Amino acid sequence: MKRPTKGGRAAQAGPSQRQLRAGELIRHALVQLLREEPLQDPVLQNASVTVTEARMSSDLRHAFVFVEPLGGHGSLGVVEALNRHAKFLRGQLGRRIELKFTPDLVFRHDETFEAAERMNRLFLNPKIQADLEPPTEDEQDEPGGA
Repeated sequence: MKRPTKGGRAAQAGPSQRQLRAGELIRHALVQLLREEPLQDPVLQNASVTVTEARMSSDLRHAFVFVEPLGGHGSLGVVEALNRHAKFLRGQLGRRIELKFTPDLVFRHDETFEAAERMNRLFLNPKIQADLEPPTEDEQDEPGGA
C-alpha cells in the first residue's frame, strides 16, 4: 500500500488537468498578444516567434513559456528580449485571461526541435540503418544468428 504524502494524496506523476488547462489558456493568449502588440525591441521587431508550450507551477502563479523563433536563428537574443518584456506581457495578459492570479512569465528556448533533428540525423546513419532493417531469410536460418 502506498503511503500518502503530507496533503493526504499520493504524489502526482505529471501536471494536473488544471495546470494543463491554464497553460493552454496562457499559450493561446500569448500567441494572440505577440501577434497584435508590437514590442519596442529591435530584436523582436521582425522576429516571428512560436509559443510551443506554457508549463504552469502547481499554484498557477508562475508560467514557464517555451518559445522558438522562426528558423531557429537568434533564439538566445529573442528569449532574452522576451524576458526583458515579461512584466509588460504579464500586464497585457492579465487583461485577456480570466484567472485568479496572472502568472509571472519566464521565457525559455524550446529545444525539442533540435533534439528531433539530432534523432533524425542519427536514424540516417548507415550503421543505425543496418540495425533497423529486418534480417534476411539467410540470416534467420543461420545457427546462432539473430
